[in-house]
Amino acid sequence: MNLNPMYLLYSIIYTVALIFLLPLQYIKRPKELRKKWLRERFGFFSKRGLGGILWIHAVSVGEVIATVPLIKKIKERHHFIEIVVSTVTDTGQKVAMEKIGDIARIIYVPFDLPFSIKNALRHIKPSLFIIMETELWPNIIRILSKKGVPVLLMNGRISEKSFGGYKKLRFFIKDALKNVRIFCMQNELYAERIKAMGAQIDKVKVIGNFKFDTKPLSHIPEWTNIVKGTVPDLWTHPPLLPPLSRGGIGGVESGLSSNRQVTIIAGSTHRTEEDIILNAYMKIKNDFPETTLIIAPRHPERFKEVEELIKKKGLEYVKRSELASSVERQASDDERTTHNAITHIILLDVIGELASVYSVCDIAIMGGSFIEHGGQNPLEPAYWGKTIICGPHMENFPFINEFYKSGGALKVNADNLYESLKDLLASPEKMSSMGKIAKELYDKNSGATDRAIEEIERYL
Repeated sequence: MNLNPMYLLYSIIYTVALIFLLPLQYIKRPKELRKKWLRERFGFFSKRGLGGILWIHAVSVGEVIATVPLIKKIKERHHFIEIVVSTVTDTGQKVAMEKIGDIARIIYVPFDLPFSIKNALRHIKPSLFIIMETELWPNIIRILSKKGVPVLLMNGRISEKSFGGYKKLRFFIKDALKNVRIFCMQNELYAERIKAMGAQIDKVKVIGNFKFDTKPLSHIPEWTNIVKGTVPDLWTHPPLLPPLSRGGIGGVESGLSSNRQVTIIAGSTHRTEEDIILNAYMKIKNDFPETTLIIAPRHPERFKEVEELIKKKGLEYVKRSELASSVERQASDDERTTHNAITHIILLDVIGELASVYSVCDIAIMGGSFIEHGGQNPLEPAYWGKTIICGPHMENFPFINEFYKSGGALKVNADNLYESLKDLLASPEKMSSMGKIAKELYDKNSGATDRAIEEIERYL
């Protein structure tokens, strides 16, 4: 089969880059994952598929979470289908195993080289391939299409940054897009962008955002009861809770306060954002002494770095990983009563709990929005009807503008974060109203998963 010169050039460039990057990528992975990662990225799998497989590619954690309701509904309606989910990142693998490992086979996506892809297809024999959001690998799309496997793009989105890069390669990307059967985009803006990149107009549909159908686990982690103050005074029970790590400046000691207890969550934060948020928190403690801050770094490899920053500022904290998992079990129903809750910092250094932990907060601060990253998912706190604060950079979630206009979220910057928090906490009625509006918008926009399944079933 003659290979288009552009694909040949692309494969050569990809190979050269891989030669230089492979050793570093291999070494940076945990030892227990290295062999699996290397084997599967070159297309070697321990289990062979027998056909009738639905292969879904979800790059990382966000895409995996958005895919969960889709996979569960497909399994309910088509029990016979074997589902394979591929990811690029290790955290994506972990979350996929936790959320859908019992109903789907989780793998690393093969490198976008003909050798790796063809080798993978000897082990996995898909009858349908779905790309989540917009992870466009030209060789995978081309080879699967040549083999008669329909390629669909679901929950499509094209960020402004990606759009600029894709436009420069339109002459190449356009050819790859010809091999995609349908593009189900999140909104009209993304639909126009994919058309501008070369997608055929009659193949593009707007069906909404899967993330509006993503519901956190109904089970709230037991340890959150220490935030709500519904177990005995755990700060005095070492078997249940490790001692607070104490710094040098005055965190308020646990005790009764005339102020109401407040919980703020800073979710999926990135480097430099923790400094902004911690500085605002230190001021808020003067106004609302019984304030808990739960801070959840986006990337696990930064847990230690954020811990060191908290120590450097002399703040009192406890790590989620050191909280006893048996908090509720060790406090019997007869003993359980309402005592004062934690009024310090909790470093959420585990993966997969954040979406459910939003249920206990008063205010959710969206990470990735105070730097030029594009923000993290505001729908997780919206599901619980919480007050949402975003920084100036939420480009990854264009729908947030509807939240701003309707009063379901507040846009701030680093300089006025403290004042905004103070104003909100002084007005519980406004916070309640914002949370109610956010929940209403969440409910109004749901249903994208059902519309996607209608499209997918045309090819099953």
